[in-house]
Amino acid sequence: MPESSAVSDKNTPIGIAVLPARLGRFVIDWISGVGRANVFLVMCLSRLFFMPFPFREFIKQINFVGVRTLLVLLIAGLFTGMVVALQFYDTLVRFGSVDLLGSAVALSLIRELGPVMAALMVIARVGSATCAEIGIMRNEQQFDALECMAIDVYRYLMLPRLLAAIIALPMLTALFDLVGIGGGYVVGVLIHGESAGAYVNGLIDTVTLNDVMMGVIKSLVFGVIIMWTALYKGFNVHLNQKLSGAEGVSHATTSAVVLSAIVMLSFDFIIGSLML
Repeated sequence: MPESSAVSDKNTPIGIAVLPARLGRFVIDWISGVGRANVFLVMCLSRLFFMPFPFREFIKQINFVGVRTLLVLLIAGLFTGMVVALQFYDTLVRFGSVDLLGSAVALSLIRELGPVMAALMVIARVGSATCAEIGIMRNEQQFDALECMAIDVYRYLMLPRLLAAIIALPMLTALFDLVGIGGGYVVGVLIHGESAGAYVNGLIDTVTLNDVMMGVIKSLVFGVIIMWTALYKGFNVHLNQKLSGAEGVSHATTSAVVLSAIVMLSFDFIIGSLML
């Protein structure tokens, strides 16, 4: 027992001394990571001014981000609107304000649920797939081969994907909102027997241009965050010295999905607090 206590006493100062070093290393790594991510985004956006623009790749990515996500997004939008209307109806009945159902459903979808749910659908389907694709290309040294052929990977691979997400996500959000409002109509009017005129008029009288702009701005910002994170994590998968190969790609993909969701929700609060 005395020997073990002596050993622990000797190790205690060393452990305490290591903590500031680890904290400092974490802060330095975090700051350098943020710097690399911002430089990566600037490199991508600067290619907007380079010609020729890879229009064919851009159309391909629009199809991948927008068209192929449409079905799952419409299904999610329909049931989200129905669930929201069901919950609001149960609450509004208690206060005798069922006529406000249309405005409540529309505002909750246009301001908040539409942009967030559409972004989560895109993260789950597009963000993960894009990160895995770019990570595999990095592991197979395809970027090195493209650079040897004097092909700008930022212009021909990164920029079309980033622009496709920025353009497609607001459109997907608008469709999500429309289908969700339709789902609310089904629950409120067809199932619970509310007046169709009260539902539609409440929606028209309550929703303003500021509400619509809030949803549009959120969708644009979310599109940048989702694709920026996915591309950056996949492109820099080789920087992780502890993991490589398929394990490194899977770790980068998981990290991209989690990080983009957290950052997206953080900006959702920031934008909402600024515009309300």
